[in-house]
Amino acid sequence: MVLVGRKSCGDDGMQLQLGKYEIGRTLGEGNFGKVKYAKDVQTGHPFAVKILEKTRIKNLNFSDQIKREIATLKILKHPNVVRLYEVLASKTKIYMILEYVNGGELFETIASKGKLSESDGRKLFQQLIDGVTYCHDKGVYHRDLKLENVLVDAEGSIKISDFGLSALPQHLRDDGLLHTTCGSPNYVAPEILQNRGYDGATSDTWSCGVILYVILTGYLPFDDRNLAVLYQKIFKGDVQMPKWLPSGAKNLIKRILDPNPKTRITMADIKEDEWFKQNYVPAIVDDEEEDVVVDDEVLSLHEAPTDSEKDPESPTHINAFELIGMSSSLDLSGFFEKEDVSERKVRFTSTYSPRRLLQKIEDTVSQMGFGVQKKNGKLRVVRDHKGQRKSCNLSITAEVFEINPSLYVVELRKNSGECSEYRQLCDKVLKDLGVSRSQEHLAAKLLEAS
Repeated sequence: MVLVGRKSCGDDGMQLQLGKYEIGRTLGEGNFGKVKYAKDVQTGHPFAVKILEKTRIKNLNFSDQIKREIATLKILKHPNVVRLYEVLASKTKIYMILEYVNGGELFETIASKGKLSESDGRKLFQQLIDGVTYCHDKGVYHRDLKLENVLVDAEGSIKISDFGLSALPQHLRDDGLLHTTCGSPNYVAPEILQNRGYDGATSDTWSCGVILYVILTGYLPFDDRNLAVLYQKIFKGDVQMPKWLPSGAKNLIKRILDPNPKTRITMADIKEDEWFKQNYVPAIVDDEEEDVVVDDEVLSLHEAPTDSEKDPESPTHINAFELIGMSSSLDLSGFFEKEDVSERKVRFTSTYSPRRLLQKIEDTVSQMGFGVQKKNGKLRVVRDHKGQRKSCNLSITAEVFEINPSLYVVELRKNSGECSEYRQLCDKVLKDLGVSRSQEHLAAKLLEAS
């Protein structure tokens, strides 16, 4: 078990001392904890430390996912994959000591600067293919490749991150295929949505094609606020190519975004493509580097709870087709649906954890004078008058549905009451949650380009 202490840190108050690492500012926040800046107090070398709360992992039933990510990163030692150096633990937390990548997400680069030049885009894509091919050679399939999971360092090199949804050979069924529906809607391959099994390498290739399209154009190849319409576009694979896009890039993108996985270009064939090979310098891989040290305490996470033991705030899991069936006009942007159903239901997506979502909703509606009743992972919002519960003219149920471990759908459903007051409450909730998805930012880039 690692020794954790605190020491004075000037204006910052107290700073965490984790073994030989000094923990500093927060770099980001996820479902299970925070990512903080760290440095080796002896060498001054920078790291990123992912701090995971064991109780949160258990409550959300994600022990297997965390163990999978650690097991995956232990075997990956490639210049274009975020390195895991050490895993430490206390009774309450897990600390993953990771490579520090100081350039941020590729998504932020595209969102702020727009599309990349052909040469810069090709260089990043070459690195992406190098890294993903290496993973496949190690039997690792990422299954959630997207701009947000590709980091860029100060030298402009990419680092593939977030292997929480990855799959290893032992996850294959007897038919040699994977069957778990996962990934992010705009990047997911059509065969994953068909629930018939899919090849992890082939589906990752599709996601790489989406990334290539975005870095060269500044917007997504498949996008729509209506999730059902989005999936229809993905099934058809009908990609609109800008006239100014280089012909070599066009041809390669078309071959990658082939909706038929059997005829889709392979990673090996991508490396033989003439456009891809221009100025291509393969990465130098050193698999003989020192092994990752994992504290025994890390894997002492409790087994997944039974249905009766699950946290009541854990979200209901739904797959893509169940989500489509929920509404023919599901609006991913967070705005009201255009049909009359908007008088009864509002849905939007979020990457916040279910607990955080429900807590934020509770805080907002409480400030508006409503009372909240919690039961079975749902919130029932009712009017509260001078602290006394009473029958009111508005009753709303808030519920969170899980699409995958990094994407949730929130539904605000009106049970009774005035539509105008319901809309007012929903508007305030959406505003306070800051509902704004990446597809909206990239759509704005499309308008700028047109």
